[in-house]
Amino acid sequence: MADTTLHITVVCAVAAGQVVEVLVDLPPGACVADALRACSAMPAFAGVELLALDAGVWGKLAAHTQPLAEGDRVELYRPLTVDPKVARRTRFTRQGTGRAGLFNKKRTGAKAGY
Repeated sequence: MADTTLHITVVCAVAAGQVVEVLVDLPPGACVADALRACSAMPAFAGVELLALDAGVWGKLAAHTQPLAEGDRVELYRPLTVDPKVARRTRFTRQGTGRAGLFNKKRTGAKAGY
């Protein structure tokens, strides 16, 4: 008799720099929400409202009703706390215009940043 359970990996960054990855076994026909419910009681996900987060399967955004297949990887996406453009601008300002990236070598007589 063949194994009838789905082996699903659930991955979530519960805090900055802290990634939790767990394996769950689900019955055939299970969906993303079933995988999240199976993980919600685990101590690794304590304090995280899993069903409130956006989810994806193998890096593609998925509805919580999407059915899962054997070996799928369910990923949970936390909301951004800082706009990426603002973070880049702040990082660039902190590093200084003369020492970072493309702008560290200036031609003589050129304006800053060119």
